[in-house]
Amino acid sequence: MFGLIWASVARTHFVLRRFMPTNILLDAIHTRRGLKWGVPAMLLAVPYGLGALLCLGLAEGEAPGWLYLVGLRLAWNALKFVVAGPVTLIRLARVRVHEARVGRAATGAREDDESRGRGLAAPDAESEREPAHLAR
Repeated sequence: MFGLIWASVARTHFVLRRFMPTNILLDAIHTRRGLKWGVPAMLLAVPYGLGALLCLGLAEGEAPGWLYLVGLRLAWNALKFVVAGPVTLIRLARVRVHEARVGRAATGAREDDESRGRGLAAPDAESEREPAHLAR
């Protein structure tokens, strides 16, 4: 019984993760190329928040009670975007520090190889001359 529940929850999770627009956008934002769009994506929380307020306001009046669920869903999506902004900003800073560290290490290794004579050797006079079959 527990295995059946676990499998159905996992399947539902992956279906929602794959086909819901906010989840697709958040997955794209959390890639390396998309990290820079995390803070501007926080602006998407505004329409979701306004929609949630509208639905909750209507549900308190004469509208059907299922609008509470729609308002809850809209509030949840707004919260996801509000949290995604700072999280992606921190991840972007960590990635850029890591890339800079790797770049400095590669530059340092290249300079070290050149100082030891393992880098690209300077061309000598023999190698600068044109090959005989190309000379006219």
